[in-house]
Amino acid sequence: MVIDLGALWDYSKPEVSEQRFRAAAASATSDEVLVLQTQIARTYGLRKDFTRAREILAGIEPQLPRASAEVQVRYHLELGRTYASPVHPPESQTAEARERARVANMRAFEMAQAARLDALAIDALHMMVMVDSAPADQLAWNMKALAYMEKSDQAAAKGWEGSLRNNVGYALHQAGRYPEALAQFEKALALRLRGTNVSATRIAYWMIAWTYRAMGRLPEALEIQLRLEREWDAAGEPDPYVFEELAHLYRALKDESKATFYEERHRKSK
Repeated sequence: MVIDLGALWDYSKPEVSEQRFRAAAASATSDEVLVLQTQIARTYGLRKDFTRAREILAGIEPQLPRASAEVQVRYHLELGRTYASPVHPPESQTAEARERARVANMRAFEMAQAARLDALAIDALHMMVMVDSAPADQLAWNMKALAYMEKSDQAAAKGWEGSLRNNVGYALHQAGRYPEALAQFEKALALRLRGTNVSATRIAYWMIAWTYRAMGRLPEALEIQLRLEREWDAAGEPDPYVFEELAHLYRALKDESKATFYEERHRKSK
């Protein structure tokens, strides 16, 4: 596909992304238009309008037999995301919804694997943590996605490494395997430092500090979180997660007044 979807996406502003996709469709090939429509559906999912997202995907479905492998994979990926994703409220995650997501994700994975669309295959695997949410299951899916990335020779697949190492680290942290989690977070940070995404780099530092706190390395955690507080404040984007961690850290350090201060900052920033 000639159109660079990554350049059109702003995941924090799905309505803006939708406008970009619609504008790009004006000069796109018929197959590219279908790919763009799958991304428009995703923008509605991010806005929690899953009904509208499925309506858009339903309009694509009759054209799938004549569409490219990429269109077919993206159709199933986005369909899966309408049933299980990070933005779904917990009460929506019924056994039926999870099963529909599982079927769609696995269909996307199998088709992407067959077509050597490695980045999309990894995307499908990484979405399975929304379906199988037990920590051990999440770790297994994340490790499978990481292994798939490591054996791929495609640049788009390699671009997943930072996110995947973050996800593996998170799953290890949830399992209480803090040294292993820290090793993954440190690798993720090294990757982020090579790039230009400042927000992703700060998040990588936050994950390390979060793990330091779990390991009892409180002064190191505090140093990082205070620096992140300054950086996010200077950017005009105060981070509630930093405030929450600072409250935990100061409470662990027996400084109740500062813990209370950051609890208040956290409350006001949400």
